[in-house]
Amino acid sequence: MTFTTPLQNDSIKIMLLGSGELGKEVAIEAQRLGVEVVAVDKYANAPAHLVANRAYVIDMKDKDALLALIEKEKPTYILPEVEAISIEALFEAESRGFHVIPNAEAVNKTMNRKNIRIFASQTLGLKTSKYEFVKSFEALKISAQNIGFPCVIKPVMSSSGHGQSIARDESQLERSWEIAKEARGDASELIVEEFVAFDYEITLLTTRTENETVFCEPIGHVQKDGDYILSWQPMEMSDIALEKAKNIAKAVTDGLGGRGIFGVEFFVKDDEVYFSELSPRPHDTGMVTLITQSQSEFALHVRAVLGLPLDFKFYGAGASGAFKSKLQSHNPKIVVPSSAFSANSFVRVFGKPESHIGRRMAVSLVLDEDVEVAKQKALEIANSINEVEL
Repeated sequence: MTFTTPLQNDSIKIMLLGSGELGKEVAIEAQRLGVEVVAVDKYANAPAHLVANRAYVIDMKDKDALLALIEKEKPTYILPEVEAISIEALFEAESRGFHVIPNAEAVNKTMNRKNIRIFASQTLGLKTSKYEFVKSFEALKISAQNIGFPCVIKPVMSSSGHGQSIARDESQLERSWEIAKEARGDASELIVEEFVAFDYEITLLTTRTENETVFCEPIGHVQKDGDYILSWQPMEMSDIALEKAKNIAKAVTDGLGGRGIFGVEFFVKDDEVYFSELSPRPHDTGMVTLITQSQSEFALHVRAVLGLPLDFKFYGAGASGAFKSKLQSHNPKIVVPSSAFSANSFVRVFGKPESHIGRRMAVSLVLDEDVEVAKQKALEIANSINEVEL
């Protein structure tokens, strides 16, 4: 196909619903292709706001407010980047002829752990851990006994590990119930999952258009409190397990349809692969692709949205380390030592206007022939970053 860079008065326009660090990279990649970017979030000066053509602050869970903004801007493509969005607004926008990425029903299924788990396990018949859904503390106690301890307890709608915990015995259930209230989204219903004694977990970035599906090298990651602190690529795994993961990822993304990149998460035990979760957008663990691939996950996402070819080159092993804030500040300054920058390493600072303890503020990126060396260096650089209040 032929892709023509649009004129400013007749441009392709994308609207980002959610403008964090992942949205910022999507905005940069889109603008490199002459695409107009409108960035929307619930707070001012979000990372993507800093690089977009226009920025808005609204309550994205307000159906009427979101639809009014969509009608005002009339974007060519609407890219949901967070879970806390009015799904009714997306369905209505789609019915009015707007193109939601990947599509409104896919967003509906994946923004809620209940929907995607039922779709994967019951509709597609994919292998998952045992699970039950609960809406009360009494139901939680019963489900935990049914599933067995330890068990993982998560809000059905949240992100970046907010509200997630592991209960190792009945005495910890009340603590898990309270932690779930910290969800970024809907904490009125929880999923209680079997704790799979996996060897490791991966993210398999899967990019699709109506014409092709491509996979990035598998990404290994370490999480703390449900949020990643280190990711690396490639994750060493058997050919059998990788092929199973690819088959499952293709089945679930084909089932959802549409175009764009999907972060498909798996637990792996020996050669057994368990589907865990899926995000229909770039994944935080995939920030490592900013240094390991000729086309990062963000570039691939934009290419898929525009229907462009998805070819890319994998440069080699690399790692990313998250820097998380250790202070509460309304005017933080990230201090990065010069030693973080070399021929094979650099840092991306997100530019968030406020920090709080545990908030991800920057990421280190390292390329090395030895993935273990890359992981160690990425953590060292992340630990060398400091933060002060101006």
